[in-house]
Amino acid sequence: MARTLFDKIWDSHAVNTVEGGPTQLYIDRHYCHEVTSPQAFDELRKRGLKVFRPERTFCSPDHNIPTLNQDKPISDPVSRHQVETLTRNASEFGLELFGLGHPKNGIIHVIGPENGLTLPGYTIVCGDSHTSTHGAFGAVAFGIGTSEVEMVLASQCILQPKPKTMRINVEGKLRPVVTAKDVALYIISKMTTGGATGYFVEYAGEAIRNMSMEERMTVCNLSIEMGARGGMIAPDETTFEYVKGREYAPKGDAWDKAVEYWRSLASDDDAVFDKEVTFDAADIEPRITFGTNPGMGMSVTDTIPPYQGDDETGRASYMKSLDYMRFAPGEKLEGTPVDYVFLGSCTNGRVEDFRAFARFVEGHHKSPGVTAWLVPGSWSVLSQIKEEGLDRILADAGFELRQPGCSACLAMNDDKVPAGKLCISTSNRNFEGRQGPGARTILAGPLVAAAAAITGKITDPRKI
Repeated sequence: MARTLFDKIWDSHAVNTVEGGPTQLYIDRHYCHEVTSPQAFDELRKRGLKVFRPERTFCSPDHNIPTLNQDKPISDPVSRHQVETLTRNASEFGLELFGLGHPKNGIIHVIGPENGLTLPGYTIVCGDSHTSTHGAFGAVAFGIGTSEVEMVLASQCILQPKPKTMRINVEGKLRPVVTAKDVALYIISKMTTGGATGYFVEYAGEAIRNMSMEERMTVCNLSIEMGARGGMIAPDETTFEYVKGREYAPKGDAWDKAVEYWRSLASDDDAVFDKEVTFDAADIEPRITFGTNPGMGMSVTDTIPPYQGDDETGRASYMKSLDYMRFAPGEKLEGTPVDYVFLGSCTNGRVEDFRAFARFVEGHHKSPGVTAWLVPGSWSVLSQIKEEGLDRILADAGFELRQPGCSACLAMNDDKVPAGKLCISTSNRNFEGRQGPGARTILAGPLVAAAAAITGKITDPRKI
C-alpha cells in the first residue's frame, strides 16, 4: 500500500495504537528550554520518577536570555529564575545542557540542526510550537505542551492523535530577491491561519527542492502559523550534505547505513494525501504582513485589501487588527516610516540570513531613525558571521551585532519594542504585544528588513 513520507515515519515509531484513539509514539529526540519545562520536572519529582532515556533529551535556554552582557547575571528576576531552574533540573536529572555561556548555546531550533542532533526519519518534540522547523530534514517534528514534556521525559513516548496529511507544492522557479520567508508568508496568506488545522504538511515542488537546508527550515518553521501540526520536506542530497560531519551525526559505516535508510524516506509516487494544494513560484513577490496574525499578508507593493467575507464577527476582528496596527483598508504601506528592524529568531537567525542582509546593506548605511537589532540564532552562527567578515560589512553600514538568543521574537527578555513603535521583524508572529506591550509588528524576510533598515521606511528591496 502506497504511503506518504509522514506515514512511513509515524508508523515506524508507533509503539501502540488505541482503536479510535491516540497513538503511543516513540520519540527519538527531545529538545527542552526554560519556559515550558519547569512544571514537567516538578511532576517527575512528585512521582519519584527519573528521566527514562536522558541521552535523548538536550536542553538550552533561549527565550529568556539577554542578548547583551551574557557574562553578567541576568538582571530580570523572572528570566534569571527560569534559566537557573533549567540549569538545576538538567543537572539533577542528568541531561545535556548547553547553558548560558556554553559555545553550543543558542535558540533550540537553530542549535539542533547545526550540531547534527536533528536527523532524517526522526520523531522530534519540544515544548515550543516552532519545533516544526526540524521537519525540513524529513523528520516528524512538532510542538508539545508541558504535560506532554513530562510524558516524554518519563517514558520517551507521547500519546498523539494521528494527523491527516497534506502536500503543498510550490512549482517553478522563484523570482530574484524572493526569499524562503516570502514563500512561507505567501502560503499562509493563501491557506489562512486555520487552513491546515488537523494536517501534517509535506512541502514539495521545484521551488522547494531548489532551497538550501536553511531556507527549508524557514518554510517548515512557519507551518504552525497556518494551523498545521507540523511541516516536513523529503530528505535528499542537499540534506545529506548539510548533516554530514556534524558532531552528533552518524560516522563511518553508521553514516553509510543511515543514508541508505534516509534515501527511502520519500512519499511513494502513488501515495494519496488527504489534501493537496499547488502554488506557482512565479506569483510570489517580497512580502509583508499588515495585521496581527501571519495570514494577514500581501506583496510589499500592494494595498491593504478590504475584508473578504460576509461574517460580521470576522469583519470586526479584521478591523480591530488594522486599528491596532494604525492602518486602514486601501492603504499602501510602501513608504511607511519604520522605527525598529529585527533580524533573528528561529525563523531567520541563521548564517544565510545574515549573509543576505549584509550583502544587501553593503555600500549603504543604516537609517538614523531606525533601531536595528541583529541577533544570531547561536554562538556558532555568530562565529561564522565573524569568520566570513560579515560583521565588518555590517559595522561599516552602521549595524551592531548582539549576542545569541530569541531576542525580540517575543517579549520574554530585555529586547522589547516600545509601545506604538513599528518593527519590521524577520520572526514568526505578529500578534498584539508579541514584541512588547503595544508594539506593532510587520513580518518580513531578511531582504525587506534590510531595505527598511537603510531607508527608514517600508521599501521594496527590488528597487534598491
